[in-house]
Amino acid sequence: MQTVEYSEFSEVLHERFQGRRSPVEVSIEMTRRCPLDCLHCYNNLPMGDQEARKQEMSLAEHCALLDELVAAGCMWILYSGGEIFARKDFLEIYTEAKKRGFLITLFTNGILINERIADHLAKYPPFSIEITMYGATRETYEALTQVRGSFDRCMRAIDLLLARKLPLKLKTVPTSINQHEVYEMKRFSETRGVEFKFDPLVNPRIDCSQSPLAVRLSPEEAVALEFYDTRRKDDYRRLAKEDLATGAKTITGESTRYFCGGGVNGCAIDPTGTMTICVISHQQGYNIREGSFREGWEGPIREIRAQKKTRPTICDRCQIQSLCSMCPANGELENGDAESPVEFLCQVAHLRAYALGFAVPEHGDCPSCTNPAQHSALQESAQRIQAQVGDSREWLERKAPPLLNILQTSNTGAACHSCSSH
Repeated sequence: MQTVEYSEFSEVLHERFQGRRSPVEVSIEMTRRCPLDCLHCYNNLPMGDQEARKQEMSLAEHCALLDELVAAGCMWILYSGGEIFARKDFLEIYTEAKKRGFLITLFTNGILINERIADHLAKYPPFSIEITMYGATRETYEALTQVRGSFDRCMRAIDLLLARKLPLKLKTVPTSINQHEVYEMKRFSETRGVEFKFDPLVNPRIDCSQSPLAVRLSPEEAVALEFYDTRRKDDYRRLAKEDLATGAKTITGESTRYFCGGGVNGCAIDPTGTMTICVISHQQGYNIREGSFREGWEGPIREIRAQKKTRPTICDRCQIQSLCSMCPANGELENGDAESPVEFLCQVAHLRAYALGFAVPEHGDCPSCTNPAQHSALQESAQRIQAQVGDSREWLERKAPPLLNILQTSNTGAACHSCSSH
């Protein structure tokens, strides 16, 4: 049998499907229940939430879905949560997916992984397992998760998976609670030969609560943290040069509202069977329990993906779009409107450019460009970021917050009730 590197295999497949609409990548949320109560999480529910449990797709429904995905040409599946192992039948569902030949990635916090689970994964290895870390120390980790003992259980899971030589990756979400330990987590990963990544974007909850934003980093903190990674900083510099050399262009090149791969080469399915463009877009969708995956993909999801923009925005002529994480789903979560730019993301994009020494051409009534106070504040932030030198630990240790009460009552904020689908 001829073998090829995965990168070559993936490149060939993506070239084959380029320009074709096909659901080759599907994200499946198994449950929103989770044993942790992380302050920054956008979708977790308590483990004992019986109403949520009753609404989740059954083992039989998941197996039927897998058959439909085979027929539709899907090749990659991402299983996420909540916490995937909160479902006692997850390994059964996972094994059925493996038997059908899917390339499977698992997102987990790891704290429910034991020898039995690790042994099963070793017998039926996934393409990748990604564990989210919440701190490099027990105090910080559990300040964010609000669950005693969770740090040790996560460390044990990492050891169990590495001992079985499973394809593990580690990652984190920097917040005001754990930002000072991000690079300690990176060093922890590197000493174990494990890839590490982080993304400073924290979203509101899908039930409309803004509570996660209480621990979101400021734009300056986010960019300063990113730019301590020389390779990441160089990547942003390359993207900025390419964008500014290209000149003004619309964010999509056409008039459609959505411009990512959602609805073109993939989609998401939530625990109740609702198909959407992606895992954080929930204003529009289709429930496969009312028909089939194929009907949803060819009907409502196609229609959602083809929706036209209703108005111009400051994003349309922005020349640093590659430095920005703005997408319609972020607009939905933060502003309740897919076409409404997220100010935090706009500020982060401008600050990345300014800290790299680039000027940003004005593009409409963008506050980061035209508001004198905001523009001046971002320029001052850029100067402070440029002045950071030496070992990142010195600066990051000064950012360490006072130790929190790790068993504080979770304050998720009052969710609005206008989103009936949530």
